Amino acid sequence: MMTITPIEVTVREITRGYINNDEQGVRGYDGRLDIRPPYQREFIYNDREQQAVINTVLNGYPLNVMYWVHRSEDADCPFEVMDGQQRTLALCEYVAGKFSFEFKNFFNQPADIQQKILNYRLTVYVCEGEASEKLEWFRIINIAGKPLYEQEINNAIYAGPFVSDAKRYFSKLNCAAYRLGKDLVTGEVKRQDFLRKALEWIAQHETRQGHPQTIVGYMAAHQHDPNANNLWTYFQQVLNWAITNFDLKRFRKIMKGLNWAEYYDRFSAVTLDTSALAEQISSLMRDSEVQKPTGIIPYVLTGDEHHLQLRAFPEDIKLAVWERQKHRCLLCGKEFDFEFMEGDHITPWREGGRTVMENCQMLCRECNRRKGSK
Repeated sequence: MMTITPIEVTVREITRGYINNDEQGVRGYDGRLDIRPPYQREFIYNDREQQAVINTVLNGYPLNVMYWVHRSEDADCPFEVMDGQQRTLALCEYVAGKFSFEFKNFFNQPADIQQKILNYRLTVYVCEGEASEKLEWFRIINIAGKPLYEQEINNAIYAGPFVSDAKRYFSKLNCAAYRLGKDLVTGEVKRQDFLRKALEWIAQHETRQGHPQTIVGYMAAHQHDPNANNLWTYFQQVLNWAITNFDLKRFRKIMKGLNWAEYYDRFSAVTLDTSALAEQISSLMRDSEVQKPTGIIPYVLTGDEHHLQLRAFPEDIKLAVWERQKHRCLLCGKEFDFEFMEGDHITPWREGGRTVMENCQMLCRECNRRKGSK
């Protein structure tokens, strides 16, 4: 059962032993508090917001409650900031002399003002319990302020050696995952988008292998793994397969953001004719009938035309053809109002048919569905 314990800590305590670097992350509270795990997120308070934190402390006003998580025993340090990261960083950075308030940094303040700041008491609620309980509580308290993204929440809840190692590959600016996948994966490293995509892909992979899985489920199952080698290996396999089989220089703009893991799982055992695929892709990129260029590669792999969002007949053509047919479906011969009929290609797109009036026939919905299913 989850417990939530209120404690009070001073600015002196929370800033004692403060470090901020790429290798160790951001730590305070004598190294016992993980303010920002290595490569998790960048400091995002602007100058005005930092100033507001110091002004609040100097005036003795209450600063909003902060929330910490008591982590698992194998985590790097006992506590992690769940909510209040930016306020904590503002306090630590000011006491470390990193910025000034009203033209004075901390070391230029009179001794009594320094003591007033260091003795200021912060109210903290420490959460300890099952991952699902902490996850739900985190979502509730994370509504206001500068909200974390979902993957940042997951990282906090499932902190442990697996997440720490995964961040090494997926969360550092210019990390290995970014260098490999910057042209294929959408999102920002600092917001954990690359890590989330890797977890999403491997969870889908597990599901396709007959072991239904989610991102959270995968993180929970592997929270105490000594490393994230399997996650990193699968991510590399997926993207290397994509880069090997499709010309990134020619097709970069239609390759980014695809669900490459799905296609890797389905087609990696097949030897693809990459030259033929490249010619087909180039032809489709020039085809004005194709309304969704990012669906071209999924189409050439699967043959499913729905990926292409082929151009539909505009209303003026359909109305003219409906009038020409005297409101009758050309297949069943029954008369229908315009809104109950649909434009159909006489010669299908795959056989060279274009979306022009000469290639349009109006069919009732039932006949068109029956024709399309053949």
